[in-house]
Amino acid sequence: MIKKYVILFIALLMLNSTQAQSVLAKEITKGQSYRDSLPPEGVHQYILKLDSSQFVFGHVYQKTLDVVVSVINPENKEIASFDGPARGPENFRFESKRPGNYTIKVKPFKEATGLYEIKIETAEPVAIKPEERVDQLMAEFSGKNVPGAAVMLMKNGKIIFSEGYGMANLAYNIPFTTDTPTNIGSTSKQFTAFAIELLAKQGKLSLDDDVRKYFPEFPEFQHKVSIRNLLTHTSGYREFLNTLAMTGRDLTSPLDQKMILKIIQNQPELQNEPGAQWNYNNTGFAILAALVERVTNEAFPVWMEKNVFKPLNMNHTLVRKNQYEVVKNRSVGYNIAEGGNFQEVQDLGGAMGAGGIYTTMEDLAKWIRNLKDPKVGNKEIIKEMTTPFVLKNGDTTQYGLGLFITNYRGLKQIQHGGADVAHRSMLMYFPEIDAAVVTQSNNAGFAENLAYQISDAFFSDYMKAVEEEENNKEEFSGRSYDYDVARFDDLTGRYELAEAPGFILTFSRDGDRIYTQATGQGEVDLYAVSDSLFKLKGVDAEINFHINNKGTADSLTLNQHGKHLAKKLQWKPDAETLKEYTGHYFSKEIETMYSIEMEEEELVLRNYQIAEPMPLYPADKDSFGSSFPISGVSFKRNEKGEISGFSASNGRTKGVIFTKINRE
Repeated sequence: MIKKYVILFIALLMLNSTQAQSVLAKEITKGQSYRDSLPPEGVHQYILKLDSSQFVFGHVYQKTLDVVVSVINPENKEIASFDGPARGPENFRFESKRPGNYTIKVKPFKEATGLYEIKIETAEPVAIKPEERVDQLMAEFSGKNVPGAAVMLMKNGKIIFSEGYGMANLAYNIPFTTDTPTNIGSTSKQFTAFAIELLAKQGKLSLDDDVRKYFPEFPEFQHKVSIRNLLTHTSGYREFLNTLAMTGRDLTSPLDQKMILKIIQNQPELQNEPGAQWNYNNTGFAILAALVERVTNEAFPVWMEKNVFKPLNMNHTLVRKNQYEVVKNRSVGYNIAEGGNFQEVQDLGGAMGAGGIYTTMEDLAKWIRNLKDPKVGNKEIIKEMTTPFVLKNGDTTQYGLGLFITNYRGLKQIQHGGADVAHRSMLMYFPEIDAAVVTQSNNAGFAENLAYQISDAFFSDYMKAVEEEENNKEEFSGRSYDYDVARFDDLTGRYELAEAPGFILTFSRDGDRIYTQATGQGEVDLYAVSDSLFKLKGVDAEINFHINNKGTADSLTLNQHGKHLAKKLQWKPDAETLKEYTGHYFSKEIETMYSIEMEEEELVLRNYQIAEPMPLYPADKDSFGSSFPISGVSFKRNEKGEISGFSASNGRTKGVIFTKINRE
């Protein structure tokens, strides 16, 4: 009996020791670094004493563990959260609003154990001068060991700030400068649209022409697809990158126009009536590049150089024919490798028209001046490009011809971002104040919202004040509304988006924590605004549950770039039911085979060219969610009720038919 008590006492000591390790707290200062390991459910806390208005930048180097970093202010409210790459540096930055102790929490992304190292690189007063403020915002892209970036600002046609940071090429220690030609990804679309407009004004085509006038090999569908539909992302054609990803293809492999056009030739029906839905689509702009060639009998890169770039004196700009063409002095794209180090990555294949332009800051300044006062083209063209398209139901999109038209802090904004595999770009122009912000980077971790923070630093005086709740993120604690989190149990469960079958939002509660997780994505914390309305921390989105008289919800609305209805899922099939869906399935359209197998009483999708199996998550009866490149699967049955196949979707590509086959 005594031995049992002794053993129990030792066990309690071990438990208390483990708990102490899991809530480890240490003081940390600028320049200090700590190496440590985390237990599966551990949380390590680092206390940083700050004055008010301090800028802090640091990183947690994830050696063998994927971590989530959060920052807690002196009032014990979370003001920032960071969850980026699974290995390498998890960079964090924040500003102190009040003096006191700020806590930097480090915890595992999932229940895992591993090693990490934390270091505070910068802790200094928030810069008042806009130029110095930009330097602070670019801290994580500065130095000789990181892929870099460039920033340019303009006012009244003049460049008022232009600076490069970090490295364009890590192998040869070449700095990233404002003269470094860089892949601007989809920011290229406005140039393609401009080319089509020039040809239209020359009478060589009409925006309302049927696409089949120039591509007779395309199938004739019930509804006409016009050139304007291509320009406005309303064509109904398959998106070629998402379609090829569904085949298991490496998207950085060589890809010519013939393959992209073949995707349309193989398409059995349109995904939507042209002009009825907006669905961002790279295929349309790849077709537009081919259209320029068919109308002019010149290669797209050659025609663009002669008719757009040279007339604007954009002498350091070109359309890269393919991802292997040599571009002198260009920036190389980098992302984080599995081991945590930076690795070179290749550009996307077949990007021409939808992307593929390499350019410099000085050349983009010339382009922006032409948007304001066109020397090439005319004001009518610019007006058409910057007028939002109206759908057939009367709804106005936020997209013109190759450009987004939005509002930011009370100012009209004309903009387009771009993202290739690793390169990142943003070009925004505020016509009401004749001001522009441009960012470029060869670092896959470069965030689009940095361009907005830079615009705040220089042009905030022209903008409306940010609402207190948005401006002071220290209020984002979820405690401003007195919500009993236990009531969230009535809302937990899985909800499927009506417009994207297979895309499921799962809502859960863990003690005082309430959170959601979308198909194939990480967990995101929620905080209550009311009994039915919840905001997502760190994401510009909110969830509105439609609560019934029982206090539960059968549906919800996701408010993020529009309103999206999702219905609650009740279907929970057992292992025996799931076995019915196993088998081999072939798509004639994309010439691709998938097998569906049971793995530990769950269904998984397998493809010969995709390394890891993709779990299938039950949604509604005969419907499942999964992860990219197939986010949703809806099974079909024959007259006998037997499964005959399924249709697969992944957002921009919808309804690809797979037929069940017998391989015996």
